[in-house]
Amino acid sequence: MRSEPICRVADIRAIETRMAGQPLMERAGLSAATLARDMLADRRARVLVLAGPGNNGGDAFVVARHLASWFFDVVVCALDGAARMPAEAVAARAAWRERGGTIVSDWSGDREFGLIVDGLFGIGLAREIDELHARWIVQANDSRIPILALDVPSGLDAETGVAQARTIRARATATFIALKPGLLTLDGPDYSGAISVHRLDAADSDMPATAGTWLDWAVLRTALPEVLLRSRRNVHKGTYGTLGVVGGSDGMVGAPLLAARAALHLGAGKVLVGVATTDRPAVDWQQPELMLRSAADVLERTLDAIAIGPGLGTGETARGLLGGALRLATPMVIDADALNLIAADAALSAAVAARSAPTVVTPHPAEAARLAGVKTLDIQANRVEAALTLAGRLNAGVVLKGAGSVVAYPGGSWAINGSGNPGLASGGTGDVLAGMLGALLAQGIALGDAMPLAVCLHGAAADALIAQGAGPLGLTASELPLAARRLLNDAARG
Repeated sequence: MRSEPICRVADIRAIETRMAGQPLMERAGLSAATLARDMLADRRARVLVLAGPGNNGGDAFVVARHLASWFFDVVVCALDGAARMPAEAVAARAAWRERGGTIVSDWSGDREFGLIVDGLFGIGLAREIDELHARWIVQANDSRIPILALDVPSGLDAETGVAQARTIRARATATFIALKPGLLTLDGPDYSGAISVHRLDAADSDMPATAGTWLDWAVLRTALPEVLLRSRRNVHKGTYGTLGVVGGSDGMVGAPLLAARAALHLGAGKVLVGVATTDRPAVDWQQPELMLRSAADVLERTLDAIAIGPGLGTGETARGLLGGALRLATPMVIDADALNLIAADAALSAAVAARSAPTVVTPHPAEAARLAGVKTLDIQANRVEAALTLAGRLNAGVVLKGAGSVVAYPGGSWAINGSGNPGLASGGTGDVLAGMLGALLAQGIALGDAMPLAVCLHGAAADALIAQGAGPLGLTASELPLAARRLLNDAARG
């Protein structure tokens, strides 16, 4: 098994240029028509094809031609604008006409169709959709007829995942050559439905070095780091590292405890919880294996990794603890309040960037905006670019959390996570992710392996809980570590 590459729009255009002269539109239309036929297997045989003014519309005409050749009743709805279409799309439109196909210039909104094929706008859309096409989109969405989108749902930005006010909500999307970021992050997952990739004979060698990676638990579980397999017998708790979790100001002790419990369940040999408040508990009765100390005491110990920030607070005590931690040559996860401290203090930010030990920051969009000195909307406007920019600025791995969490590295490589669900939108789940990352780093797993594994496993644990009936409504952070441990052990057993 292999992970699917993700290509930004400029990379897709470059691949298309290299493949110029090949019948890409014919291949795209045939592959999408085959998927449409499968979707129609148990439904009415009448199909509505919405064809736009560009190459996406050309793909739609090829789909229509193939479906008609397979004896489906096909209605194509398109404006009269062939003269302004790209040459290949003009040829596809003409081929539809030559086989006797007709084109209607408007759609009344009737619902006597088994499938709608959305071929209005593709990856080149860079303007607001005009009123007529917007009306078709609204009618398609309101019809409750299953929709198959070609390449991307019309109205969805293929680069960023930002959806226009009127955007197709597809049951399935047949995307061509490679995945696009916009399908996978921000609004994309709410509009794209089930995504299938149709390479159109593009080879792995055609994918650019700048392509991202789609994080899929089914793939990652087949190549776990050796230390997680627990195949050696001559070991002890020190073999699997000591993690220090530092946080827990007044009223926030639960945050580092959630992180620490997650770390234990992901195999850290020893976990010390450095609590910032002086009124700290002596023991965690739910997880008595944890060792509770003062935050300053834990930072003086010999540690294999540190996770700092959950519930830490943003006062002077917290700032001093973070400053001291950053001076340690220890792999580090920086989360929550520690991120806000860095955002507000140029010296702390510089200290992060100057670190030589592996460092990962795990902001949600608002925290990322504070780190970057911009608005949250600016982060969400292009999540991949925002994560890469932060990774370069902080010289750290970045996990930009949210729908389709983005994993980015200082060298420019990146990935988007495919696991997870709305059950993760509850308090404490980010603390659990910080603890999972810390546990993997403490066990000696390289940052480039620990980040995608922790992020994807975190989401996969939530997915497993839903499969068992525990959520998404009411799914809690405390439930994730046991589910994650079960997934790891099942994967290790093959």
